[in-house]
Amino acid sequence: MTGGHAPVLLAETLEALAVRPEGRYLDATFGRGGHSAEILARLAPNGRLVAMDCDDQAIEVATRCFGEDPRMTIVKGRFSMIERYREEAPWQGGFDGILFDLGVSSPQLDDAARGFSFRREGPLDMRMDRHAHPSAAEWLNGAPEAEIAQVLRDFGEERYARRIARAVVAARAATPLATTTEFAALVAREIPRREPGQDPATRSFQAVRIRINDELGELTRALPAARDLLRPGGRLAVISFHSLEDRIVKQFFVHESRGDAYPSRLPVPQAWLAPRLRVLGRARRAGAAERVANPRSRSAVLRVAQRLGDPS
Repeated sequence: MTGGHAPVLLAETLEALAVRPEGRYLDATFGRGGHSAEILARLAPNGRLVAMDCDDQAIEVATRCFGEDPRMTIVKGRFSMIERYREEAPWQGGFDGILFDLGVSSPQLDDAARGFSFRREGPLDMRMDRHAHPSAAEWLNGAPEAEIAQVLRDFGEERYARRIARAVVAARAATPLATTTEFAALVAREIPRREPGQDPATRSFQAVRIRINDELGELTRALPAARDLLRPGGRLAVISFHSLEDRIVKQFFVHESRGDAYPSRLPVPQAWLAPRLRVLGRARRAGAAERVANPRSRSAVLRVAQRLGDPS
């Protein structure tokens, strides 16, 4: 653990990756390095780890804590960019294991200046890469009402999406939205029925964050690239935190384990299907002790698949 951040499903992830001392691994979402630190601890001098993140603060932590370790290469970038690095030295030859730990990290949530949390007043930002645009404020203050409603409905499963979108457009006409607490209060005013134990702004903040960072698009593009970067027998482990992410991962794993699609009535030999992945076991969740010690782990789901055949 680095920076006081407890990695989720750590033991389960290490078991899933089956880290070998001489192996090559990619942590595509470094965060604060909890998973990376434990992978490194299991590597021999000839083992290798590539750590990647789009967050400047995460890169700073990686450089400070591991920058002198010759086994580790640190890369700044979105994880959907992994395909473009394929021919560069640390990436050539593929990996024995690749990890994605999706969503926003605890340090990002805890830093009010990042704008991810509705519980702390800060600028309405929500960008994982602060060099990217737009910020949450820029988008909310400029997007059409119908687009805002669709994002809240599709990415947050918010039943009052239209009401909230209408309120955003009305409010910004007088004064542009600027802070997290402004947006959270606006959402709360528009929700007549509240879910027990959940802040009314939860779904809207999730939806806007997913839109600003293109999280589902990033995941959809990254999974095939990760599959192709795995060596035969290599493992892909993905930790997700809400149903939209998990659905994409599950469907991808199922599709890749079945192989190429042919018309249902066409008599195709099994050998033609050429499945590329084998799903390893069922989805794994945090145990009772971890859920108590780290509440963020309650919604975490780990899925694992293994590369079959020759790499493409």
